[in-house]
Amino acid sequence: MTDCFVRGTGAQRPGPVNADEAARAAPFHLDLWFYFTLQNWLLDFGRPIAMLVFPLEWFPLNKPSVGDYFHMAYNVITPFLLLKLIERSPRTLPRSITYVSIITFIMGASIHLVGDSVNHRLLFSGYQHHLSVRENPIIKNLKPETLIDSFELLYYYDEYLGHSMWYIPFFLILFMYFSGCFTASKAESVMPGPALLLVVPSGLYYWYLVTEGQIFILFIFTFFAMLALVLHQKRKRLFLDSNGLFLFSSFALTLLLVALWVAWLWNDPVLRKKYPGVIYVPEPWAFYTLHVSSHH
Repeated sequence: MTDCFVRGTGAQRPGPVNADEAARAAPFHLDLWFYFTLQNWLLDFGRPIAMLVFPLEWFPLNKPSVGDYFHMAYNVITPFLLLKLIERSPRTLPRSITYVSIITFIMGASIHLVGDSVNHRLLFSGYQHHLSVRENPIIKNLKPETLIDSFELLYYYDEYLGHSMWYIPFFLILFMYFSGCFTASKAESVMPGPALLLVVPSGLYYWYLVTEGQIFILFIFTFFAMLALVLHQKRKRLFLDSNGLFLFSSFALTLLLVALWVAWLWNDPVLRKKYPGVIYVPEPWAFYTLHVSSHH
């Protein structure tokens, strides 16, 4: 039964790919990467946009928005695509970690669905994402004041617990898959044309994920772990295959875009107040409510 989800050679131990496994380099998974990128843009990035575009009369404030239905679809399709990606890995991946990661991912994304739904619906009531919960005009005068604690709890479920349970297993699965994307043939360490075309939308989506999800530390840790693995495998004369190059290039582009985003907003006093820590990475939606929607 478990082989239906994770295909491997059974007797091999999970770990970095060896020379024998590298000899079986997988072809570029154009179908999976294309569907993955498309559904990320449509169902994740497109969620809040669809909520603002569709008439409010179609989706009343006391009912799920169209963005919530997008999120429900994302919570089903993304784990399925991750499992299919792991299934195509040329090496055996640890099944227990895979299953627990997928279960945690679904639970975290579902927690986020509820919190994010309410937070985005509050936009129609004047909620401002660039302000903290207690500083929002529609929140700070609530009576009794314990209601403010309830909204902060909702924000915690949305931005902290939900994001952690969603993104940590997500990046863990991608890293485990990446650890098997090596080949002994340097000639196979090249991306085909379709992969080059997908790098830009893929990297741009991960920029949105890192900034809006406030997961820069998790992302940079994953990226440097990937870089360290590449350097380690290079000493064994193993090179990234087309799938590994695609994933690594997407993350490298993401890092560049995040750096440009931070540099652009470095001196913004309002965003600086909301993100006072050492790691200053403003959210795109905070930028939107501050500099775009406030002018309309």
